[in-house]
Amino acid sequence: MFLVAIVLASALAVPLLGGRLGALAEVRLRLPWLLPAALAMQVVALDLPGVPGRLRPPLHVASYLVAGAFLVANRRLPGMPLVGLGAAANLLAIGVNGGVMPASRAALAAAGLPLDPPGFANSAVLADPRLAFLGDVFAIPRGWPLANVFSVGDVLIAIGAVVAVHGICGSRLPWRRRR
Repeated sequence: MFLVAIVLASALAVPLLGGRLGALAEVRLRLPWLLPAALAMQVVALDLPGVPGRLRPPLHVASYLVAGAFLVANRRLPGMPLVGLGAAANLLAIGVNGGVMPASRAALAAAGLPLDPPGFANSAVLADPRLAFLGDVFAIPRGWPLANVFSVGDVLIAIGAVVAVHGICGSRLPWRRRR
């Protein structure tokens, strides 16, 4: 959810930075149906009642592969390489941990999230996580809006999304070269 908030905040900043929000509506995405398909797979894997537990981890991994196909198809858009790098980092961490993003006990506690939730959790404390540094090791603390845990991959995705929004909209950012 914090990624959605970052994209919205970024979009709200576009007019303040001399960009044109209408440019977002003019973008012609390739294979646009892949993104909602990946989201639907995540909803099924994480939230849909009645889905057998053994199917949830492979669906979770598969949703990243579908989203990855979208990113490859749209790789020429600003920010997409960063979004892809972040998604790849998340997929790697999830893939080597059996379909679950390893979460830091300290990060979950700081965010006020349960350490051992019932059922399938897309992010959880694991007994022996692989590549734990790529897992959910950062936290937005409990009591703050959108309290949750997040990963290095999520940070890269957020930065890539900001670059995408401002790059597409032509914002005049202080670090952009003038042409």
